[in-house]
Amino acid sequence: MSELKIGDKAPDIQSKDQNGNDFSLSDLKGKKVVLYFYPKDNTPGCTKEACNLRDNYKELQKQGYEVIGVSADSQKKHQNFIEKYDLPFTLLADENKEVIQAYGAWGLKKFMGKEYEGIIRKTFVIDEEGKIEDIIEKVKTKDHAAQILKD
Repeated sequence: MSELKIGDKAPDIQSKDQNGNDFSLSDLKGKKVVLYFYPKDNTPGCTKEACNLRDNYKELQKQGYEVIGVSADSQKKHQNFIEKYDLPFTLLADENKEVIQAYGAWGLKKFMGKEYEGIIRKTFVIDEEGKIEDIIEKVKTKDHAAQILKD
């Protein structure tokens, strides 16, 4: 699949949320969506990012955004992460990485001089029509909501 660009139609996704409920992006048509991809629950950067979105969730909602997080963690891990940090938004358990790959959030990463494949931290802002309005590739975990609310 070619890389997604601003203006492209966002791929519809079918997945399970932290409670095992079916989730489809098309169910949110007519709403603005923040679809953010992150490597792993309960790791320092991912926790900072989730808590920053939590702390700014009311403002994001006020501006019409639904926040959806995606990682390859299980539903149970997502439930624990949500409970531990009181996260008010949905987390999708994409254990088979179909959603992650559909959005190009899987690839080569470097850490401490080693290269490996993994989830690339990336956020897609999707408009009410289901089109990609913005792509944030250099996510600031401590200040991510400000990157989304920049307008």
